[in-house]
Amino acid sequence: MQPACYIEKTRVHMSTSGSGFSRWAQWLTVSVILALLGAGGYLLWQRPAATPPAGKRGGDPARRVMPVVAVPAKSANINVYLNGLGTVTPLKTVIVRSRVDGQLMRVLFREGQIVKEGELLAEIDPRPFQAQFTQVEGQMARDQALLANARIDLERYRVLLAQDSIAKQLVDTQEALVRQYEGVVKFDQGLVDNARLQLVYARVTAPIAGRLGLRQVDAGNIVRAGDANGLVVITQLQPITVVFTIPEDSLPPVMKKLQAGEKLPVDAYDRADKVKLAAGTLLTADNQIDPATGTVKLKAQFANEDSALFPSQFVNVRMLLDVKRDATVVPTAAIQRGTPGTFVYVVMADSTATVRRVKLGPAQGEVVAVDAGLELGERVVVDGADRLREGARVELASRDPAAASKGGDGARKKGGGFRKKGGEKAGE
Repeated sequence: MQPACYIEKTRVHMSTSGSGFSRWAQWLTVSVILALLGAGGYLLWQRPAATPPAGKRGGDPARRVMPVVAVPAKSANINVYLNGLGTVTPLKTVIVRSRVDGQLMRVLFREGQIVKEGELLAEIDPRPFQAQFTQVEGQMARDQALLANARIDLERYRVLLAQDSIAKQLVDTQEALVRQYEGVVKFDQGLVDNARLQLVYARVTAPIAGRLGLRQVDAGNIVRAGDANGLVVITQLQPITVVFTIPEDSLPPVMKKLQAGEKLPVDAYDRADKVKLAAGTLLTADNQIDPATGTVKLKAQFANEDSALFPSQFVNVRMLLDVKRDATVVPTAAIQRGTPGTFVYVVMADSTATVRRVKLGPAQGEVVAVDAGLELGERVVVDGADRLREGARVELASRDPAAASKGGDGARKKGGGFRKKGGEKAGE
């Protein structure tokens, strides 16, 4: 049997040995873990970077393949238009007034009626004018009788003078009397003509052909020649004119055409500039430029057979100035503007896109002429250009009819919105 002190020493030794072993195991475990992490990091550093699939997010933009829609530049004739804002102006506008004072007896027109020149519109009480006419007519008849009697006496005096029976003074006096009566009769004739004219003026007729406005006075009222409003207003609608403005820089070619006697076609569109209202020709240009706006007024005439143009109506005007033949044209959707200026993305033979600066010409509808910077047949990007950069790899695609019918931009929708020429969506 061992002493108690020996047993206690043994326990202490064993405990100390167990604690050292635990620390050693821990350090060994940590070292192994660190070695494994270092080896993994080294392997990842040595492994080449994987190329992400084309069209997937998170890849190198320089290596991504962008689906785009591209069309070739074509040759076409482009109409060169001058646009302006115009106002419809009638050739003639007349305020119908009474030429005499009197009571309005009858109104013979309807508001808005189309009338011809000379058509009866209203009647004024003619009785005062008829009475005046009768009076001056009777006065002239009396003076004519006196003139005839004076002429008979003059002939008798001349016979007596030839017989030396009377003095020549009597003959001279009778000749003066005849001339006096002749003047009176002529004066009376003027009074008769004036009275007859007043009777004519009692019948108010249309001075021009056109469309009547609203009635300004009713039957039974006393009308006067000096009334400001008159009876009604007539405006000529056929033909009709449009006055519009163009910049002063555009005036020289217009004047050259006018001086050469050319008829420049002019079209009038509605306020929204979508519906064509009428077609006409340019009449003339104003004789001065407005210094405040730097514009000049032009006047065009329209037949207006369907009355589509109405006086004081605001219209958009397009005047055909010239035709640019065999021009290089591209869709307006291909035109980009930014730091390089005005440019397009051209798809090269190696399926890369390059920035090409261009000089634009006139536009017509959805196409625009390119005066410089682009050749016929070169393909320009019309959809998907917002994601392109110089040298970007592209893949030609066509528009998705389903996406187009919904009004969405196929290039910007998830899933592409484009379809490859093989039928599947680009990027799949």
